[in-house]
Amino acid sequence: MDIKETSKDGLAREYELTLTAKELDSKITTRLGEVAKTANMPGFRPGKVPMTVVKARFGDQVKGEVIRTELDNGARDAVEKNALKLASQPRLDIVSYEDGQDLVAKLMVEIMPEITIPDLSAVSVERPTLPANEDEIRETMNRLAEENRPTQKVEKARKAKMGDVVLIDFTGRIDGVAFEGGAATDHMLELGSNSFIPGFEEGLVGASAGETVDVVVTFPAEYQAEHLAGKKAVFECPVKEIHEKGKASVDDALATKLGFETLDKLREAVAGQLSSQHAMALRQAVKTNVFDELAKHIDFDVPPSLLQAEYDGIARSMSGEEGHDHDHDHDHDHDHSHSHAADEKLDKDEKAEAHNMALRRVRLGLLLTEIGNQNNITVSEEDTKQAVMQQAYRFPGQEQQVIEYYNSNPDALRELAGPMFEERVMDYILEMAKVTDKEVTVEALYAEAEERAKPLKEAKARKAAKKKSAAKSSAKKAPAEKKSPAKKAAAKKPAKKAASKAKKS
Repeated sequence: MDIKETSKDGLAREYELTLTAKELDSKITTRLGEVAKTANMPGFRPGKVPMTVVKARFGDQVKGEVIRTELDNGARDAVEKNALKLASQPRLDIVSYEDGQDLVAKLMVEIMPEITIPDLSAVSVERPTLPANEDEIRETMNRLAEENRPTQKVEKARKAKMGDVVLIDFTGRIDGVAFEGGAATDHMLELGSNSFIPGFEEGLVGASAGETVDVVVTFPAEYQAEHLAGKKAVFECPVKEIHEKGKASVDDALATKLGFETLDKLREAVAGQLSSQHAMALRQAVKTNVFDELAKHIDFDVPPSLLQAEYDGIARSMSGEEGHDHDHDHDHDHDHSHSHAADEKLDKDEKAEAHNMALRRVRLGLLLTEIGNQNNITVSEEDTKQAVMQQAYRFPGQEQQVIEYYNSNPDALRELAGPMFEERVMDYILEMAKVTDKEVTVEALYAEAEERAKPLKEAKARKAAKKKSAAKSSAKKAPAEKKSPAKKAAAKKPAKKAASKAKKS
């Protein structure tokens, strides 16, 4: 096969592959001879089928196999002989072919750019730190006490008011027919908690213990259960008891209620949780600082397909479409099959912003990969297995299904290994760089993260504002969702969805 380069434009390369008619016929003849030796056809002994019969029966199939094999081999030779480092899957198209004529194909590839790693020892990075914050711990403890104030049954007859907790049964009906999941017994509901759909809790204000109240509500137009969305419902609610909330108190009783032996144990848990929460934010902040510094030292072309994939993901996120959010600085491995342009809802400025973000992310991703490769930073198979097990443990009862999902899905495994690789490369960079610790406040730490997230959030908000019906109340829970623990345990998600959720967290 003859292979010659026909185009060289940036990171794009095109090659012309020519398989002469003589070569093709020879290989087809050889392959038909192999088939003839084992062919088993009615009326002929095995291996004694005439070549004319073999050719008539298997000729087209063999021709297709030979062409595929030769083109695959030719593409591999083009890559290997030209020492190409591919950035994406090559594309191979047949340009011309007729029986008795040469076969001409075109191979299109994108190669990786030449990446020069900056002197990491000269990179200066600020690492934010948080001092121990007793005020925050105290505020959290007080909030827990407020949320878990004890209640006491009201013995004296009076009507329910906002802030009370009422013990009720309820049965929901639409057009007089009870709907599935719209009933519960002995449910404690705090009036004013907004835990049910709008209007429900207000409908119980003024009720007395022993009274049955019909609460009329309309489910939000964009309610998550489509069969209930926008429907008018009547909930029959026997009010059994009215309870008043007592004084909030930070004491051992609060700790016991929350499952801790003593108040000190609760405080330790709160301090640990806050520390863990802030550790994630601190880590993300220092990573962002590293990315900002590295971005100053990189300026190379990026493979168009990687840039387009990242751009599409950002554009959809800015458009408010689900499933394409990014919570790190350079995720560029996506496969989107949409019939419309990802950026069709964006204006000129938003498209430019999305392009700049995508270019930065892809460059940083490629740079981190190069740093890892040159310094033998890897994620072992054992590391990936442990990560899979950690994800599986997050879904009790579905561990085996989650494990099977990952083991049968190489892309999911790569997505799981990617963040581990990034973290290890980041640790290496921080070891090499000039790192200066800088004390920050909790407010400043999260304010900076909010500031960086503004472009995406503002773009989403602009798109949401154009919609006719707001989804303001869609996240609120309806009475139909207030089920007993036993019912909740029975409503398990499919393993694939569980695994998908795990990998995105």
